[in-house]
Amino acid sequence: MRRYTVILEHGPKNWSAYVPDLPGCVAAATTRKKTESLIREAILLHIEALREDGDPIPEPTTAAFSIAIPA
Repeated sequence: MRRYTVILEHGPKNWSAYVPDLPGCVAAATTRKKTESLIREAILLHIEALREDGDPIPEPTTAAFSIAIPA
């Protein structure tokens, strides 16, 4: 099982997500929950398309974390 890092961003009117290790794999919706659901589906479809085209499936290499700092 592969674990891809998903970057979530909250904008003024929506949420968006992308997968750095899968260029072009993106999703957006008005809620975080819906965006998470859509990016999960997008990852599966992206990998399926790579397989169908005979392209290699990229290994996950990106990691992310957050750091708390005093305000």
